[in-house]
Amino acid sequence: MKRLLLLLTATASTLMASGAIEGAVDKQPLNVSAIVMFLVFVGATLGITYWAAKRTKTAKDFYTAGGGITGFQNGMAIAGDYMSAASFLGISGLVFLKGYDGLIYSIGFLVGWPLILFLVAERLRNLGKYTFADVASFRLRQTPIRTLAAFGSIATVTLYLIAQMVGSGKLIQILFGLPYEVAVILVGVLMILYVTFGGMLATTWVQIIKAGLLLSGATFMAIAVMAHFGFSFEALFAKAVEVHSTHDAIMSPGGLVSDPVSAISLGIALMFGTAGLPHILMRFFTVSDAKEARKSVFYATGFIGYFYILTFIIGFGAIVMVATNPHYLDAAGTLLGGNNMAAIHLSHAVGGNFFLGFISAVAFATILAVVSGLTLAGASAISHDLYANVFRRGQVDEMQEMRISKIAVVVMGIVAILLGIAFEKQNIAFMVGLAFAIAASANFPVLFLSMFWKRLTTRGAVIGGSLGLATAVLLVILGPIVWVQILGNAEAVFPYKYPALFSVTVAFAGIWFFSITDKSAEGENEREAFEAQNIRSQTGIGAEGAVSH
Repeated sequence: MKRLLLLLTATASTLMASGAIEGAVDKQPLNVSAIVMFLVFVGATLGITYWAAKRTKTAKDFYTAGGGITGFQNGMAIAGDYMSAASFLGISGLVFLKGYDGLIYSIGFLVGWPLILFLVAERLRNLGKYTFADVASFRLRQTPIRTLAAFGSIATVTLYLIAQMVGSGKLIQILFGLPYEVAVILVGVLMILYVTFGGMLATTWVQIIKAGLLLSGATFMAIAVMAHFGFSFEALFAKAVEVHSTHDAIMSPGGLVSDPVSAISLGIALMFGTAGLPHILMRFFTVSDAKEARKSVFYATGFIGYFYILTFIIGFGAIVMVATNPHYLDAAGTLLGGNNMAAIHLSHAVGGNFFLGFISAVAFATILAVVSGLTLAGASAISHDLYANVFRRGQVDEMQEMRISKIAVVVMGIVAILLGIAFEKQNIAFMVGLAFAIAASANFPVLFLSMFWKRLTTRGAVIGGSLGLATAVLLVILGPIVWVQILGNAEAVFPYKYPALFSVTVAFAGIWFFSITDKSAEGENEREAFEAQNIRSQTGIGAEGAVSH
């Protein structure tokens, strides 16, 4: 089988770490406690879906849970959407392998949230209705802008979804001892049930429950590790340096990203990519107003930041308590299942079989929550942006739009299952890197400039956004992961793994140039409409009504 990294990094939070964590996938014996806890979780969430289905009657209910989610609940749900299974397993595995570099890497995922808090959340909530395309097309031409935004969303979601399905299949194969195909089908079927019947309300509560379970489990593990060292970080780090194969090197940066271009490109991808992810942006329409949207980001940032601190402690705890225990090592002295299993083995070391079962079930719950959010975002782009506003030009009733959305969910679920099975033995690590690159290069520049730059026109947004999208895809194909590792060429045409520095620059430059050179009457009208949009974006006046153009 493929290396565990190339399968598990295909989830949100280890996208840039491909190549950093390696290890063979070892099928584990059937974990009875994990299966029992998993069944309890599935039963509870299906009950929530039934409850949500009775309350999901309109398009607003389906897409945004009726706008009735509180800031705290939405913050917890955003954290649940963002903290993938690989955040937990992959980043703790990175810390286990690389030490200090793992902390730098995990902090990188936080840098996008202040940007969202101060610049995006409030305006997004005041201008949009169901998707971020509502905002991007507010004063621009509907058809080209919504088409570009929808395809950017669908591309991001599809790449993410394939990666999640492959990663989930392997993860469940490891943790539960189930066959890969069964695991993928199970995830797909449950995802379809949650989203089709419960819509955003069910998806939100699945994410909230999952976030609570993940934070609770990680907190227990971190406390257990610290208690072992008398709650002394100095003692923990000193012991880790003593037993780690690289000794002092684990406390020094530079092991993951060694050149300045890659470091800057990685940072841009993490920051702008996070602010351009459609399933994250969609969550801001589930709250009642801009104030609750800001609260959402505040709480989400706190939960996510706390979680990454826990993964740092867990990673160093695994260095000390797992790497030195022969029970968790193979004959060659390497970790059973690979470095991504460091947190799983640590859960057994601090809590025995019962806690191992709990953490395994939480990992499964994490996957279900993330794929549900992704599927809903993709279905919304298809039904609301493409069908309702591009093909039908707004002449569609709510029930018809909801019906199309549910059909889209089922189709996306089936496609995700089939692709997940088809890509089982493929190197799909590049897919999440490409998903973040597309979000940063195509989605974010158009969204950001539509809210802040008066001179933006439809022509500039479409050409610049398309150039950013094309550049991101091309550079990933020509880069080391695809061109060398997958296609087998000797040397990459584009030398860097992370294309965001170049593709985002192309997108912003293209949008700027083709907007300022647009002398059409339509372009002038779009510039004049900025003032009214700006007032609404900052005051929220008219935000609950139909989007005006």
